[in-house]
Amino acid sequence: MLVLESKLVATSEQFALIDEAIRSFQFIRNKALHYWIDTKGTTKYDLNKQCAILAKEFEWAGKLNSMARQSAAERAWSAVSRFFDNWANSNLKCNGI
Repeated sequence: MLVLESKLVATSEQFALIDEAIRSFQFIRNKALHYWIDTKGTTKYDLNKQCAILAKEFEWAGKLNSMARQSAAERAWSAVSRFFDNWANSNLKCNGI
């Protein structure tokens, strides 16, 4: 888990914009995960393509730049691959290998 700490001095409007960007990022990440769950055979690149579709579909999601949207999709793919790595390692330990 990546944790970044910083002290900001900003106006309430700026904090509202930061919160909106964080919520948009989480939305895109969650939509990418749901797309992976619903579509069999989805690859990392399919999730990146899905970001562009989400940006066109949701105006507020399009406010994030393309690098931020693709970063959200990469985070989703990291979660998927980490899940399978953990599952494979626990499965091997259970079988005594």
